[in-house]
Amino acid sequence: MIGNSKTMKTIKSSYITSPTAFSNPIHSPLLKSSLMKTLLLAAVAALTLYGCSSAPQAPTAPPPPALPVASIVSGTETTYQEYPASIEGAVNVEIRPQVSGTLDKVFVDEGAFVSAGQPIFKINEQPYRAALNNALASLHAAEAAHVNAQLEVEKLTPLVANKVVSDYQLKTAKAAADVAKANIESAKANVATAQINLGYTLIKAPVSGYIGLLAKKQGSLVAPADVAPLTQLSDVHDVHVYFSLGEKDFVAFKEQYPGANLKDKLKNVPSVSLLLADNTEYAKQGKIDIVDGQFDKNTGAITLRANFSNPDGLLRSGNTGKIRLSLSHKDALIVPEASTIEMQDKVFVFVVGDSSKVKKQPIDIIGKSGDHYLVKDKEAIKAGDQIVLEGIDKLQEGMVIQPQKAADKVAAVVKK
Repeated sequence: MIGNSKTMKTIKSSYITSPTAFSNPIHSPLLKSSLMKTLLLAAVAALTLYGCSSAPQAPTAPPPPALPVASIVSGTETTYQEYPASIEGAVNVEIRPQVSGTLDKVFVDEGAFVSAGQPIFKINEQPYRAALNNALASLHAAEAAHVNAQLEVEKLTPLVANKVVSDYQLKTAKAAADVAKANIESAKANVATAQINLGYTLIKAPVSGYIGLLAKKQGSLVAPADVAPLTQLSDVHDVHVYFSLGEKDFVAFKEQYPGANLKDKLKNVPSVSLLLADNTEYAKQGKIDIVDGQFDKNTGAITLRANFSNPDGLLRSGNTGKIRLSLSHKDALIVPEASTIEMQDKVFVFVVGDSSKVKKQPIDIIGKSGDHYLVKDKEAIKAGDQIVLEGIDKLQEGMVIQPQKAADKVAAVVKK
């Protein structure tokens, strides 16, 4: 304690005796240290306040996207449906032999045009000519027998009248004469049959048309029981084009046209077009003239026939193609295809509702015209509703959008 007091006295005396201790406080070590601490604390406080003031704020929501919209319009549109079709000649005949024998001659080549009555094939006629000669001989024998029986009747008639012979003998002679007469008729029938068979050895074209492939060549043995015909003959100055409609399409087809019955409706059906295998359109228009009497149980479809003129023979039996059938849709809603989205086998549009919120609505497509869908009018979507035209892949149910001002121009394009 004594040492400390001395020290304190020394310190005090130093402060008292030193004239610079209070004359320039900056140069005082203690004051300088205190001042530096104060400045350091002020800097830390300033940095703390700056850090608190520059803390990140919560992000603001982006504005609603601006998307083009248009009003749905309705109108009468015509669509075209294509159906696979098969083409047959107006008359398509299988040429078959009616008698057996060796094919001696073939008068035509495959694909040739023949006229009705023109010879096509010749079967060896010798067996049939011999049969005809035999039938003629039998006829002559029957006629001679009849003459002989008739002479016997003439001989017995006066004898019976004079009661020289009994009536029984005359009756027997007359019966024999009747048998001889019947034998003549039978012989004549055999002659006619032999003549017919002989005529069958020369096969002629029943109609005018084009010859198909020749299944048998000269020298082949042919018979009526052969599985394959000798050839086919097609009359193609007119052709029949067959196609099928499903039940739904057939109902829509019938409702299109006025008429008390199906026959009357067919009279009001417009002409149809035929697309060939290369998708080119046949120059002539056709007319639907026949509807099958019943639906096919296996396919659920009914067959229709359209008749086409074929003066130049461009179409042949066995050709395939497509029938293009026009269907008129009255008061159908017209929706751009680009404004639709397909999900799970259904097609949707985004309808703009109150407060510019969008709602995803399914549509019932009944046809297509160009790049627009034809939609059936129903409660979910109707004429006058606003739909989003672009950017629908980024939309969600209930999302708010900003309808684009240029929507009226887009709507005008849709109406066209």
